[in-house]
Amino acid sequence: MARNHNKKRNVGLIYEQLVRQLSVCIIEKDEKKLKTIQGILTKHFKPGTELYQEFRLFNALAKTTLPSESLATRVLGEARRAARRSNSKNLSCEKSALIKEINHSLNDPTFYNQKIPEYREYATIQVLLNDWRKDGDINRITEYETKVHNMLLKEKKDSNLDDQSNSSVNKLTVRLMLEKFNKKYNTFLNEEQTKIIKNYVFFTDREMNSYLEGLKVTTISELHKYRKNCENQVLLEKIDKVIENINFLNESKAEDDSIAKFLLISKLKEEIKETDHA
Repeated sequence: MARNHNKKRNVGLIYEQLVRQLSVCIIEKDEKKLKTIQGILTKHFKPGTELYQEFRLFNALAKTTLPSESLATRVLGEARRAARRSNSKNLSCEKSALIKEINHSLNDPTFYNQKIPEYREYATIQVLLNDWRKDGDINRITEYETKVHNMLLKEKKDSNLDDQSNSSVNKLTVRLMLEKFNKKYNTFLNEEQTKIIKNYVFFTDREMNSYLEGLKVTTISELHKYRKNCENQVLLEKIDKVIENINFLNESKAEDDSIAKFLLISKLKEEIKETDHA
């Protein structure tokens, strides 16, 4: 356990806790609280703030897996320099403002007690960032740099939906999303569709947008290949319209209806491939 650690000022923990509360709001259909939390995230984690810069640095150390010790050492050195370039006074004020707004807007005494599986790792990273900025105890810096160095070399498991649904909140979120899709479209999810829903449920927005964009490109490519070998005139007349509709889909609009359309696109791509190999 990291020493001298204030979990209320741990940028990684606070972000994870806010995101988990978003999951609860979705399940309970609490639109008011949902908008409140979205507002907090948008306001306090916006580009240009010291808090946003620290969050990006924190995330790089917590989520990245590197292939070699030498590269991990270089990344650790870059992170140290980046931490020391930050404005400690502004960062402290921004964290205080974030905590104040969470306390005032959410008014939830249990908010900071949410259990985060990576708590020990997050605590270690935050204490190290703090020590780097203020030239803290050299022995602790050495100890924690070694720990974070090992974290960077550790493979991060890309968990499946079952693995990520251990908590009651995440388990229920996944189940509701799956039931909603299956009830509407009367189908079962393929591997790609499962990944889409996993990204959607767990709010990995950047990966989500990139993945959906890739899905559009690969599906359109499969449609073009299918058209070359298709002899059915009725289908040929519809392919261009399908391609046009796919192109117009907005991958950055992560809403239920939009995600459902991408799930159907994935199914379409799967069926085209099966036809080609029939």
